[in-house]
Amino acid sequence: MESLHVLGLVLLLFVVLPDLDVIKAVMLTNCVCFMPAVFSLLSRYKGEDRRSVKVILDIISIIAQATGFVVWPIVELHKRSWAIPVAVFLLSLGWWENYIDKRSPIKIIKKLSKVKDDLRRSRYFTYLFISIWKIIIIFCSMLALLSLTMEHTAQVFRLFKQSFQSHMITVHQIRKSVLDSNFPDLPTASPLDEEIVIDSFEMTPIYVALIQVSASLLCYVFGKFACKICIQGFSFAFPISLTVPVTMSLLIGACGIRTENECFYENILPKYLFWTCPEGEFFQDFVSKQFAWIWLVWLLSQTWIAIHIWTPKCERLASTEKLFVNPMYIGVLVDQSIALNRRRDDIAEVKSSEIDLEVTEYNDNSQYYETISVKTNDTSSSHNGRSVRNIDHITRMYACATMWHETPDEMIQMLNSVMRMDEDQSARRNAQKYLNIVDPDYYEFEVHAYFDDAFELSDDNDEEMVVNRFVKQMIRVIDVAASNVHQTNIRLKPPKKYPTPYGGRLVWSMPGKNKLIAHLKDKIKIRHRKRWSQVMYMYYLLGHRLMELPIDVSRKEVIAENTYILTLDGDINFRPPAVQLLVDLMKKNRNLGAACGRIHPVGTGPMVWYQKFEYAIGHWLQKATEHMIGCVLCSPGCFSLFRAKALMDDNVMRKYTTKSEDPLHYVQYDQGEDRWLCTLMLQRGYRVEYSAASDAYTHCPEGFGEFYTQRRRWAPSTMANIMDLLGDYKRTVEINDNISVPYIIYQAMLMVGTVLGPGTIFLMLVGAMVAAFKISNWTSFGANIIPILFFIFICFVANNNIQILIAQIFSSAYALLMMAVLVGTSIQLSEDGIGSPSSIFLIGLSSSFFIAAVIHPQEFWCVVPGFLYFISVPSMYLLLILYSLANLNVVSWGTREVQTKKSKKQIEQEKKELEEMQKTQKQKKNTNDLFGFLGLSGGDDEEEGSITFSLANLFTCMLCTYPKANEEKVQLLRISDQLDSLNKKIGELEKHLDVGQSLLHGGGVKRRSSMGRRSERGSERISTVTEEAEAEEDFESNSEDADSEGLEPKVERDDLVNPYWIEDKDLKRGEVEYLNGAEIQFWKEMIEKYLYPLDQNKEHEARVASELKELRNKVIFGFLMSNALFILIVFLLQLHKDQLHINWPLGVKTNITYIPETSEVRIDKEYLQLEPIGLVFASFFAIILIIQFLGMLFHRFGTLSHILASIELTCCRQKVDDMTDDAFVDKNAVQIARQLQKLRGLEDDEKDDDDYETGDRLARRKTIQNLEKRRHQKARVGTLDVAFKKRFMSIAPGNEAVTPVLSGLHRSKDTMRVLVDRRISMIKKHNQMETLGARNQFSNPTNRQRGRLDRLVSSSNGSVKGYNNSAVEACSDEETGRNQRMQIYNTGSRSSVVTYREETEAPRKRHK
Repeated sequence: MESLHVLGLVLLLFVVLPDLDVIKAVMLTNCVCFMPAVFSLLSRYKGEDRRSVKVILDIISIIAQATGFVVWPIVELHKRSWAIPVAVFLLSLGWWENYIDKRSPIKIIKKLSKVKDDLRRSRYFTYLFISIWKIIIIFCSMLALLSLTMEHTAQVFRLFKQSFQSHMITVHQIRKSVLDSNFPDLPTASPLDEEIVIDSFEMTPIYVALIQVSASLLCYVFGKFACKICIQGFSFAFPISLTVPVTMSLLIGACGIRTENECFYENILPKYLFWTCPEGEFFQDFVSKQFAWIWLVWLLSQTWIAIHIWTPKCERLASTEKLFVNPMYIGVLVDQSIALNRRRDDIAEVKSSEIDLEVTEYNDNSQYYETISVKTNDTSSSHNGRSVRNIDHITRMYACATMWHETPDEMIQMLNSVMRMDEDQSARRNAQKYLNIVDPDYYEFEVHAYFDDAFELSDDNDEEMVVNRFVKQMIRVIDVAASNVHQTNIRLKPPKKYPTPYGGRLVWSMPGKNKLIAHLKDKIKIRHRKRWSQVMYMYYLLGHRLMELPIDVSRKEVIAENTYILTLDGDINFRPPAVQLLVDLMKKNRNLGAACGRIHPVGTGPMVWYQKFEYAIGHWLQKATEHMIGCVLCSPGCFSLFRAKALMDDNVMRKYTTKSEDPLHYVQYDQGEDRWLCTLMLQRGYRVEYSAASDAYTHCPEGFGEFYTQRRRWAPSTMANIMDLLGDYKRTVEINDNISVPYIIYQAMLMVGTVLGPGTIFLMLVGAMVAAFKISNWTSFGANIIPILFFIFICFVANNNIQILIAQIFSSAYALLMMAVLVGTSIQLSEDGIGSPSSIFLIGLSSSFFIAAVIHPQEFWCVVPGFLYFISVPSMYLLLILYSLANLNVVSWGTREVQTKKSKKQIEQEKKELEEMQKTQKQKKNTNDLFGFLGLSGGDDEEEGSITFSLANLFTCMLCTYPKANEEKVQLLRISDQLDSLNKKIGELEKHLDVGQSLLHGGGVKRRSSMGRRSERGSERISTVTEEAEAEEDFESNSEDADSEGLEPKVERDDLVNPYWIEDKDLKRGEVEYLNGAEIQFWKEMIEKYLYPLDQNKEHEARVASELKELRNKVIFGFLMSNALFILIVFLLQLHKDQLHINWPLGVKTNITYIPETSEVRIDKEYLQLEPIGLVFASFFAIILIIQFLGMLFHRFGTLSHILASIELTCCRQKVDDMTDDAFVDKNAVQIARQLQKLRGLEDDEKDDDDYETGDRLARRKTIQNLEKRRHQKARVGTLDVAFKKRFMSIAPGNEAVTPVLSGLHRSKDTMRVLVDRRISMIKKHNQMETLGARNQFSNPTNRQRGRLDRLVSSSNGSVKGYNNSAVEACSDEETGRNQRMQIYNTGSRSSVVTYREETEAPRKRHK
């Protein structure tokens, strides 16, 4: 096909077109669609909509296109007219692939469709050879066909070089008569018309070729851009359809002007260059002799054949392969090429009728996906011979948040975000379910929150665990978040409680019926910290809930490709459009493993201002450049979207579970888990991208110490991961198509800049002090080196608090010094001139920052703290790097740490260890110390020093002393002794009182007293007693336990049935449910294999600490030596700049001296002298800056494209008044659903909103009326589905007052009428399904509790009768317990435990 297509193209270009005038040639371009029309007719299949009408139009189009085979050969009577039908027929074969459908009943079409599928998978590889073959065919056929039009074909080669040079051309010159009077013919007068010889312009063929190539390329690029941003109708189909008519109109006008005035174009075009115009009276003969009527037939037939370009169905930012069948184009016929190449089969993958929009309960994980897999047969399609169903392509999203000691405000921000996602998903579900539309952005959503170390010792029982205050905090604030999002008071139903092998689980149903699941990790049962939480949800969601589905592996592959994990932090704030932009990137590129958004720091104070600028520059320049020239190296876990298929790669997810053994692992794996995960994905060939339009907001450190501690983790892990990537660059470049050697060089340059950054800052400070204070280089060098060496010394010997304090003091001093640097730099620039390297670099840096801020208008004010960033450069790029590397051996998290409760056994163990340590110290001191030997020792040391000097144990000098850490414990132990004795006495008295009261009432002791609980609570605290007191305490506790056992039966506990924490009243009266056996087994195997808690082996910890210190020493030695060598070389070159330098060509100073004695004028040129290393390093940073600036510009264009694709442009959309009613509803269905499901004002739809509009005016507030209304308020409807149904069933034409939420939409009357029609059609459809016994929510008994449509319709006022709210409650816990039936196991009942065990073990026995 390609060979025949090329032959037709050559025949048209070299034989047919040269013999036609320009008008006929343009007309002929509308006659190249013959074979596409034939293939379109043959591909029609049974069941196609309006098949008969389409067949008739196809036949008419074929006949219309076939007339081109006859008309011009008859009209153009020349010897090569036979070539017209041959060229047109062969040329039309090039677009066969787009018009072949595998559903055709014709066998040959089916065979061609198989070839099409094979070619689609291997197109780029195949076209490597096809392109070469086409070049050979074009060249050979050109020579063969030129023999028909040229006498000597060899002239093509002989005159090839001359054609690009100026050569002689013979032209027919026409001279215009100046005088109107007639003069007699004179023999000496020159003729008016004559042939002359003129010189041609050089490189004319090149210029013509460049114009043609550029025009075709721009047409293709902008056409593709219009398709990508979803403005295809106005900006692609419309211009393409008008290309030939507009071109003909322009050519007719140009020919008419030239006919009237041959010299009109003399100053525009060369005299010898113009196209062939029709002869005669063109305007009069256009219809009759030029056959314009037949051209109109060709144009209309081409419009029908390419009608698909008016109805695009692809997603936003679709790849070129999805937009065009063949991603290449034909420059000669660019308009026909891109129109006929635009895909016809880009149909939506998911239909509304194929989506299971019923929300199932969270009882069995397999049921969740079974609703996806169990479908009718007509929804399945063949995917490479395998059964892949359209439903498998639905986007499924799991939001996984890792929680770690968030404040209430931070937690509310995260919950607000997921509640907004729940509302958005519910609106899309209702729009598809009730309004019968197809939403390409529909997704399924579920939230998982993972609490690290979620349990603590109970205040009532020293041996039992309860959830900590952060879990209880989430239970309290979740209602606040729901109320904030829905702008009305909402109270969610208490969470369901699940005992699990790793701790516990709480499950909420949000107002949109999506699940919010809190996983409570007990660090005694499962490994804690963020990386292991990520391993938990990866293996649970992807390994258990996806891979264990009873479906075909091909379906699992498609589901995994369309399943995403949205990683969140516990304090993140975002909106649904931000997530949708990330999903767009995922849909655009199937090889995309992760995508991150623009993170905005939130908080108050100077440190937050600094981070605003730092984050802005990092995203504007660094991440944007990484996105454009390679891949983003880090997709932060606070807000990123990961593809399930990429995470499930064996060398990604399995390797991510690697336990840290090597010292470097602790730095790379545990300190920067997000960056390491991205590194693993890059090394497996996946791409990571950045979306600047996807905004998210997170709290950042507000204090200096917290900021330094955070960056102490980030800096070493970043360097370790980049070094890992650079060290394995050959394999990474080979396996990852998005990472190239230039990109590796760019990252290596950044790494060199990072390593030598402190040395560069140091040299900058030295030079600035020399310029500002007019001191010598050595004096400035000494003044700067002493504080640096002192800070390094402090980082090695002092504890973290002193290090932070010294760093803060030095940062303040350096901030003042940077003002001197600013003055010194200004002085230096004034002396060296604007052409000096320093001036150029400073101007370029400032300009790039300012331009970046201008093209990010919404973030422009982030550049304002740039001055704070400038004065903080020494602190952040010198002190912070030194602090991070000096503390490389510290692998603790360091931020958001809180005090944890300890059991009595732990306290006693610590007390014994403390006493043993004190005894050992006394023995050593008395044995080894000379003063102790003489009996002159001063007793126990109460202080220790950061700096300690000793001489043979004769004396010890301690500097920067502070109390020992154990001293605080000793004091607390002494205080707890007194509290313990008091608690024991009170407990004994209360115990006797309880016994007496119980005997009086004739009942047993059913509960412990509150004072007893307080005594137990006191026993948790630190206590230390003598050996006799310990014995007495043990005796009393044993007797107390014996008494309690005799009075109160001990409850048998099973962590998978009735754990102690599940009875906590703070968890509210939620149902208690249990995991199925398969999931329990999964968690047990998972914990045993990957997540078993790490052993607290002191020997192992000591060995790891020693190895980490050794690693720290090696790293910091190499780092300091590199910077020392760099500083020494540059500084010495600066001192000897007179002997070894490079003359800078810019900014040369010219001195002119006149010598009177000799009358001479002496001109001296003074060049700026630069040391070689400094010049190289300045050039090095300049190259990086240029690369980042260009990368930012290109990424900004991509972001603009993404934004334009996500919104509807006013100039490109159809006017509201011109849209049909159905089209208006289809276009605004999601917005209509969002308005109909609003919870606010649901009970007051018949009333005005004046209360809301005038609520801020004190004089018009109806405070008393509102309080009275709330006092008599009934239980509110709390689910979005119920609110939607109530309003939807209440809609009536002409009664817009019933649903004022739709008042904001235009054409409300027409909208109401269409909504009523769709409601009626939906009711009929469900009634028919119920008659047939089909499964739906109105006929399935298990779903009848959700409400029947006939019950809703029977209510005249649209009220919901008998509807049980399954997700949200508007009453108290006591009312809930009376009004709703719950399956609650009595955790203290022996029979319930036995029953549960029998139920769970019965299937296992049957299986055996």
